[in-house]
Amino acid sequence: MEIKSYYNEILTDHNLHPGHKEDLVGATCVHEGINPSCGDDIILQLQVEDGIIKGGSFNGDGCAVSQASADIMLDLVVGKTVDEAKRLADIFMRMIKGQASKEEIEELDEGAALQDISHMPARVKCAVLGWRTMTEMLDQKLK
Repeated sequence: MEIKSYYNEILTDHNLHPGHKEDLVGATCVHEGINPSCGDDIILQLQVEDGIIKGGSFNGDGCAVSQASADIMLDLVVGKTVDEAKRLADIFMRMIKGQASKEEIEELDEGAALQDISHMPARVKCAVLGWRTMTEMLDQKLK
């Protein structure tokens, strides 16, 4: 199977069958992220206790890339510390800019499926919406 085909399957699966698109009972943080250039709008909800992300979900509307990226992100960060989640978000952002190492990209697991988005400038804001929203939320919570 060609790698790009595999990555397309990952994005399609997360878009059609998101594991985290729901309301989160017990959310301690809620933050809205908007991509005005394409109309993506998500409400990200996290349950953070003792510096650990115990649960996460999102709701909203948007293109397949924004929805799949948010779902993939939540798969990665639930169970991690806030610092680990922020580190993964930093790696993701650098991957999209073509600045992350191969080893760092491997840490993103299915998030690496979005690596080629960097070659599609109109989709970059879609791919980073969930990650940017999470980083903004966690930065505000830590203040």
